[in-house]
Amino acid sequence: MTYTQNYSRSLSRHRQNRFQRPQRSRVFQRSFSNQTKTLDISSFVKKAENLTADIPYVPTHSFEDFLIRPELKTAIKRRNYIIPTPIQDQAIPYLLKGQDVVGIANTGTGKTAAFLIPLIQKILTNRTERVMIIAPTRELAVQIKEETDDLSSHLGIQSLLCIGGVSKSPQTYGLRKNPNIVIGTPGRLIDLQKLGYLSFKLYESIVLDEVDRMLDMGFIKDIKYIISQLPEKRQSLFFSATLPREIQSVMNTFLKNPVTVSVKTRETSKNVDQDVIHTNGKEKIEILHELLLQEEFSKVLVFGRTKWGMEKLSKNLAGRGFRVAAIHGNKNQSQRQRAIIDFKEHKVQVLLATDIASRGLDIPDVTHVINYDIPGSYEDYVHRIGRTGRAEKTGKALTFIDSHK
Repeated sequence: MTYTQNYSRSLSRHRQNRFQRPQRSRVFQRSFSNQTKTLDISSFVKKAENLTADIPYVPTHSFEDFLIRPELKTAIKRRNYIIPTPIQDQAIPYLLKGQDVVGIANTGTGKTAAFLIPLIQKILTNRTERVMIIAPTRELAVQIKEETDDLSSHLGIQSLLCIGGVSKSPQTYGLRKNPNIVIGTPGRLIDLQKLGYLSFKLYESIVLDEVDRMLDMGFIKDIKYIISQLPEKRQSLFFSATLPREIQSVMNTFLKNPVTVSVKTRETSKNVDQDVIHTNGKEKIEILHELLLQEEFSKVLVFGRTKWGMEKLSKNLAGRGFRVAAIHGNKNQSQRQRAIIDFKEHKVQVLLATDIASRGLDIPDVTHVINYDIPGSYEDYVHRIGRTGRAEKTGKALTFIDSHK
């Protein structure tokens, strides 16, 4: 009998008993005995919802309709943007008028272009305009910088990336050139300000992106500090997938008479087929090896708890002939970015990541997420599996459960 048949039978047996109280292995108990919220294995088993239920969105604008410069429209066409996404269709007109906007939208809905297009138009109208875009993670900041470059590279607009994990010297040098757009993470931006290289008071257009994730990562104090340093007269843009109570006070101090644009689609996790694999005493590396040999596992994101564990697994898989890369806290920013690019471009089949290193990842067409180690919380689990099943596609997530025959 092949492993696939064994694997399918194992899942079938589990589904038959999924509503019973699961029996936890010793490893599972040790990992979560001190947590206030107990993870239930049955929460890792769920079929993706019917994706045909959503009614297609019909935009009220085209990119040609927007009151923007012809050269910016040309840049948009060069990016192969044909029809505005819902967040672009609804937010861009308000932003072009200079209004403050709260955008409630999932990652992967086109929100980056939704704020970049009006801000680039603003700079084309007034070359002294200064824009700051603040993101919770280095990876998201890099993605925003890449899209900024794609839209503005032929327009004579300079942008600068200011993130941790790399030398400050190029950033301090770049700030001396007074770039129109600065994109950064909260910690590095505050470092540069306190060193005297950056003044928040010079930026009259501010974007806070994925604020709920900033809250999750403990950046709210930093954000409140930055807001306190901003000029009174400014245009403020606030984007988040959710609006937890804790960030209401941030919104109130940051925004003035904002327009709220909500295009929240179904939770990404609802687009994901979720299941578990009981190890039954077999080494997890052997199970992972057999999965990766299957053709459908073409772009796989594997999550683990520790930097050491992911690095060891990376070397093991590479030794077995798999194309693999890893991102974790012991990798510098250049190494992490190289790994992400290689994964995006299908140069590697498997990307290994720890939870912290993966924050902000937006990689299209991930076929599978595998929880090699059980996550530390259900919130971490939802974040992990949300890396697949994006853009209204169905993804698959598998969680290894340590168990013995």
